[in-house]
Amino acid sequence: MKILLVDDARAISAVMAARLNAFGHEVCLAENGQVAIDKFREFSPDLVLMDIEMPVMNGFEATNRIRALEAIQMGAWTPIIFLTGSDTTENLVTAIEAGGDDLIAKNLPEPVLHAKMKAMARVAALRQNLSAANRKLEELASCDGLTGLCNRRYMDLKTDALWAEACRRGDSFAILMIDIDNFKKYNDHYGHLAGDDCLRSIASAIGAAVGQSNDAQATALAFAARYGGEEFAVVIPGVSRPAYAVLANNIVAAIHQCALPHEKNAAWGVATASLGGACVERADGVLATLFRKADQQLYLAKENGRNRAELSDAAA
Repeated sequence: MKILLVDDARAISAVMAARLNAFGHEVCLAENGQVAIDKFREFSPDLVLMDIEMPVMNGFEATNRIRALEAIQMGAWTPIIFLTGSDTTENLVTAIEAGGDDLIAKNLPEPVLHAKMKAMARVAALRQNLSAANRKLEELASCDGLTGLCNRRYMDLKTDALWAEACRRGDSFAILMIDIDNFKKYNDHYGHLAGDDCLRSIASAIGAAVGQSNDAQATALAFAARYGGEEFAVVIPGVSRPAYAVLANNIVAAIHQCALPHEKNAAWGVATASLGGACVERADGVLATLFRKADQQLYLAKENGRNRAELSDAAA
């Protein structure tokens, strides 16, 4: 385990750290509660061993602060065991009420300390497995099963949060709406399985274009989502007008360059997409207005011949 050991007595810390190192654990030392909070952020320990009486900040206050940090992180919890020279009932009750999980004497016999650490190591392993499972569930809940892009539910939640932050900061914000041209004809002609393959390929092209833009720092927070059916969306907070236009045109070009045969898309012979975009210099008001404007531009792109981007720089 990674263990954060908090004690102001250097001699006691050195002895305890040596014992824990001998058991195979990695130990990080902190000399008081305030330092412990900073080390907790940096070290991300599996277990905290916390002295009670310390200068600057005592163990109970430090534990309260750590629990407050964990409260804003989904599923975060780190076992905290208090170290004391006197494991009285009163100390145990106070320790638990302060957010601790156990109380042990500093002079605990070697075999007992080793057994306690084995138990905590099992807890740490279970926490890691649970965290991995929760991350997997979160990924499944946020991804579109067919294309691998963000799904509509996740897109709505994330976009609302980004919009609120952009409004607070007065940042720019853009939306791109993308629709595969004549996709119903594609499905009717090639079949729904081929249609699914087409959606996956085009989603991959969109995702790659957005990723390249993010890597170039032009649109560092942009993300793509499947909006519904054959329609996709790209959300771009904090974007410059030139970067917004470049990304939009790159997406249209990337889809065309997939060269997916589409006989019923008569003008081109391959799958193409129309794109509508809307951008505001300062986020303000209702987000739905920006989506509506992007959708209007999408219809304009279709009216003007498809396989093109029609962009607006204001959500009027």
